[in-house]
Amino acid sequence: MRSWAGVAVPELPGRGGRVEVFDTVTQRLRPVGPEHGEARLYACGITPYDATHLGHAFTYVSVDLLVRAWLDAGLGVRYAQNVTDVDDPLLERAEATGDDWRRLATEQIQLYRSDLTALRVVPPAELTGVVDSIELVVALIERLRHEGRVYQLSGDDYPDWYFAIPDPAPLLRGLGIDQQQAQEIFAERGGDPARPGKRGPFDCLVWRAERPGEPAWNSSLGRGRPGWHVECTAIALDRLGPAFDVQAGGSDLAFPHHPMCAAEATALSGEPFATAFLHTGMVGLDGAKMSKSLGNLVFVSQLLADGRDPMAVRLVLLAQHYRRDWEYNSHLLAQAEWRLAHWREACARPSGPAAAPVLAQVREALRTDLDAPSALAVIDQWASAALAGEGTDDAAPALVADLTDALLGVAL
Repeated sequence: MRSWAGVAVPELPGRGGRVEVFDTVTQRLRPVGPEHGEARLYACGITPYDATHLGHAFTYVSVDLLVRAWLDAGLGVRYAQNVTDVDDPLLERAEATGDDWRRLATEQIQLYRSDLTALRVVPPAELTGVVDSIELVVALIERLRHEGRVYQLSGDDYPDWYFAIPDPAPLLRGLGIDQQQAQEIFAERGGDPARPGKRGPFDCLVWRAERPGEPAWNSSLGRGRPGWHVECTAIALDRLGPAFDVQAGGSDLAFPHHPMCAAEATALSGEPFATAFLHTGMVGLDGAKMSKSLGNLVFVSQLLADGRDPMAVRLVLLAQHYRRDWEYNSHLLAQAEWRLAHWREACARPSGPAAAPVLAQVREALRTDLDAPSALAVIDQWASAALAGEGTDDAAPALVADLTDALLGVAL
């Protein structure tokens, strides 16, 4: 499956330093990516039936900061992302609207591509759809079966396959929740801890046996389709190998999705799935988290159709630290539009204050847990000084425009 359009990233003088991010599992800042060579990143992609709301955009713009910081440090980046193009929420939306699930997925994936192109997010090498990865997923489940880590329910109308998790403690590292709370969250997020016949409440579905009216594929496991967690495990290991640098996604993936992917991968290789787990905050609207069930979603495509500059939309997202939950409102967009105009006017000046300190400070902010708000403040200060007539560096406006583009993805 093709990704979205590539983004030209300007070359800047010098190199940025090694990036640190907050690892959810260890609950501390840690360096991510090698000092030299290639950094490997996996970001969990969309289920394509409501793309692209601001929650999606916040995650992928935040991940884009990491990609750009790695590129600025002189690293190659191997970036993989999936698309869950067959799953219960997609099928339910298609049934509710009388749509074909394949057509709905195709439409929403294309919308997602166009939105992230407009937001100037550096794309992964490719998007990998689950529908195109059935054989890959089955092969991984068969390897787990050989290791005695999966089992099939018996005495049930639907003989699904499950990955066995005898000890849930490793799943909960860094989360600050007990097993009872974890079971409740698991049930809320697609799990079935109370299903009869399971060996343990945290055992997760890896192959869903065919149900009437649902899509299914022939396999050695019987006709059916993959479970959610194993899809990402199979795709990430195939594209990146084990012990890759960062697994990224929204904070709602911190449990159960990412720990269960990691458990499956480690059961096969004995190695960590990823060395760090990066999770972005949730986005709210009118006092509640944006969610499909509440219907309180703000879509990037609608903002663009209303004539909003995509760079202003990106600045709304960059004004929030990636780990913080926040609430969208029109005031934030107005602030971002003012900031964008302010920066563009300053960079159109024939000269300004020296830009080398700006570059150094923005680099420092981003390599310290991707602190985009601090980076924006540095550029705000330079732009205000430039508009006040301070500085005589003729090269400064162009360099500030380039670093804003290269490191923050905002084209001026």
